[in-house]
Amino acid sequence: MLPLKNMIISAVLLGLFAIVGTGMVSLTYENTADRIAANHRATLMKTLHELIPPEQHDNDLFSDTISVTEPALLGSDRPVNVYRARKAGQPVAAIIECIAPDGYNGNIYLLVAIKYNGQLAGVRVVNHKETPGLGDAINLSHSNWILGFTGKSLQNPKAKQWAVKRDGGVFDQFTGATITPRAVVKAVRNSLIYFNQHRDELFTPKLVEKESKS
Repeated sequence: MLPLKNMIISAVLLGLFAIVGTGMVSLTYENTADRIAANHRATLMKTLHELIPPEQHDNDLFSDTISVTEPALLGSDRPVNVYRARKAGQPVAAIIECIAPDGYNGNIYLLVAIKYNGQLAGVRVVNHKETPGLGDAINLSHSNWILGFTGKSLQNPKAKQWAVKRDGGVFDQFTGATITPRAVVKAVRNSLIYFNQHRDELFTPKLVEKESKS
C-alpha cells in the first residue's frame, strides 16, 4: 500500500507543478504581450518613417492600411498590408509589404515604398535568413546596396535592365552571392507592377479595410 500511496502523492504533486507552471507562463505572456506589440509597432513605424518621412504626410501610416492578396506579384498567397501615406487627404505614397520567395535561404520580407507617381521612395528588408557575410548585405545595417532602388521606377531602368549586372541589368550583385540580390530586384519590380495596376484602388477607401467591414 505504501508504494501506491507514494505514487498518488507524486502524481498530485506533478499535477500541481503543471498547473502552477502553466499559470506562470500565461501570466508572463499576458504581462509581455502588450509590450511586445508596442515594440513591434515602434520598430515598424521607425522603418515606415525612414521610407516616408513624417513631414511628407499628415496621416497615421499604421492605421491607414488595407490588406491585399496577389501571390504572383507580392510573393504570398496570404493577405499583406499596404500602408498609405496622405497629405491634406491627397495620396502621397503606398508602402507595400511583399516577399521575395526565392532567396538563397528562403523568403525575404520587404517593405517597398512607392510614390503616387510610380517612383520608388525606398526599399527596406525587414526579415530574412540569408547567409551572414554574403547575402545579408541586403540589410541597410550591413551595406548601402538597398538604397540603390530609391528613385527607380518601371520605366527607369527599362524592363530588361531590372536585373543584377550579371544578368545584364543595372543592379550590383554581391561577391559570392548573386541569388539574394536577384530575388530582391525581382520582388521590387513586381511590387512596382502591382502598384501600377492597382494604384487608384490602393488609395480607396480611406478607412482601414478591417474597420469598413465591421
